[in-house]
Amino acid sequence: MAAQEELEDLPGVGPATAEKLKENGFDNYQGIAVASPGELSNTADVGESSAADIIQAARKAADIGGFETGATVLERREQIGKLTWGVDEVDELLGGGVETQSITEVYGEFGAGKSQVTHQLSVTVQLPSEHGGLEGSTIFVDSEDTFRPERIDQMVRGLDDEVLADTMELHGVVGEEETADPTDESNLEALVESVLDKIHVAKAFNSNHQILLAEKAQEIASESQDEEFPVRLLCVDSLTAHFRAEYVGRGELADRQQKLNKHLHDLMRVGDLNNTAVLVTNQVASNPDSFFGDPTQPIGGNILGHTSTFRIYLRKSKGTKRIVKLVDAPNLPDGEAVMRVEQDGLLNE
Repeated sequence: MAAQEELEDLPGVGPATAEKLKENGFDNYQGIAVASPGELSNTADVGESSAADIIQAARKAADIGGFETGATVLERREQIGKLTWGVDEVDELLGGGVETQSITEVYGEFGAGKSQVTHQLSVTVQLPSEHGGLEGSTIFVDSEDTFRPERIDQMVRGLDDEVLADTMELHGVVGEEETADPTDESNLEALVESVLDKIHVAKAFNSNHQILLAEKAQEIASESQDEEFPVRLLCVDSLTAHFRAEYVGRGELADRQQKLNKHLHDLMRVGDLNNTAVLVTNQVASNPDSFFGDPTQPIGGNILGHTSTFRIYLRKSKGTKRIVKLVDAPNLPDGEAVMRVEQDGLLNE
């Protein structure tokens, strides 16, 4: 984290302004550099022209905002992590798993397994890198009262013995000279407690509170980057529930989309600045005009469609089977995969 005196090196930033910036998550040059003048003006209580000068100075100090070669972009993209679903076919469909520095949207009707995905990834993000994890922690914004610690317990216990043993060592459940026993109940309980301890959960009571939590998430993620388990996953389940309930009718649509757009860009900033994967779930509506094909459509309109890097459609099949359809991705072909939702978590078909 940048020290307060470093922020004061920016033109127009005194001790009081620096303190306000830090309190609102703008604790380094890079975060200020990617802010808009209006946003910084409201946050720091300065005029828009002064905010623009501060942003310009931060961009020069952080060496951001210029053009770069494709080779440089490729080199930077090699830092992007891939987070496993724990399902081979789905990971192959996604080119290795859920990407960091991207927004992945998962939509589907009720009972399709959206919340199961958020719980599973909250576990797999804490796995060792050799098993598809990112050795990081999770921020979970819960707007539908879906988070269940008991489900995390089941999913941890459902991991393969080899994965369990290596994860126990990573979490320090056993000493350096001890051999992890995945069948030992005390070891399992200690691992479950450690995994739950690394999931930061906040319940969003309305859309404004949800937006505030996204801003708080940036602060938590930034502060965690020097820790043993930095934040590597941000889940929002569900992204659109409160917006859908509070902004009703066509007259409210413009306001809803404007707020949703800002919220999405706040989430995107968390991912970009902290090399974090952002996973949001989305509700659906049925299109009554559709005579052929699947009438199910994600809500959120073009704002959400354009902002999501990856769009995944979950739909029910027979029993515990679920179809995972990749609807949109910048560098991957559309396709489908099959998985099962069992007590042990998301499993191969």
